[in-house]
Amino acid sequence: MNATPFFRLLPALALCSLIPAARAEWPQRITVECGEVALLLRGASQWTPGRIDYRGTSLSTERSAYGSVFSFPGVGFIGTNHHENEPESLDRLALFLDGAALDEPGETISGKSFRFERESRIRTLQLHSVIELKNDRFYESARVRAEADTPQKLLYHFMHAWVPTVSAFLAGSDAEPEAILEGTLGDTEAEARGFRIQKRVDWVAVYEPNSGKFAVSRLLEAPEEAGNVSMIWNVPGTYRKYYLRCFSEGTIPAGFEGQWRMVTAFGESGPREWRAAAIQLAESLREQP
Repeated sequence: MNATPFFRLLPALALCSLIPAARAEWPQRITVECGEVALLLRGASQWTPGRIDYRGTSLSTERSAYGSVFSFPGVGFIGTNHHENEPESLDRLALFLDGAALDEPGETISGKSFRFERESRIRTLQLHSVIELKNDRFYESARVRAEADTPQKLLYHFMHAWVPTVSAFLAGSDAEPEAILEGTLGDTEAEARGFRIQKRVDWVAVYEPNSGKFAVSRLLEAPEEAGNVSMIWNVPGTYRKYYLRCFSEGTIPAGFEGQWRMVTAFGESGPREWRAAAIQLAESLREQP
């Protein structure tokens, strides 16, 4: 794999980014509004997303963690909102609104586009995360570099804690466009705590029937050696949570440098029409910068 060197990814503008001590001056909750999409960032979860809204409707819940988290054998989870084992070391944060750096953000910021860069260290791993809102779409990227062989129980990227009223999902692969996985997400005892999908797919969609809104997430880039299995965990009353599971019961090798990218777009449709609309949206997301 011909990976771009880690620090060459950072734009020159980012050199004026905030040092860690300056985070204390930020509001602990920052809501970003760009067009029809809004995003909550939370200081309590080490500046990872806390909620995603579309057209004024909260499609995800604050009752969970977002971003990337690593599970170490014999230790457990480290990263994002998991503080129970050891902290993730935040090295750099930077906010940009309409291309300009924001050193002193308010509790609510609005613009046409938004970019958030986050660099951290978790044991022998360096993590560079970027979130962007533009054109009513939510972009996420995560780049991991390993300084030494790092055994993992698993690594989760792009966690999306969709609200517990989400009732259905679709998942598809570009290689088999007609072989679409689909199912319901209910609250019965038989359905509770089950993982759905559990395979490598290119896109996943979920539908929220009360609002008629849906979300489609497409994986734009991922290192093949990581595995990259999509899952939805159904916890009634709490969330229907999406995970991209990587390096399951494996080792991130020394010198590894890989990037994952995902885009999430949204729509609104009736319960009978949403399937076709979501599939069409998933196809339109294939060509992304």
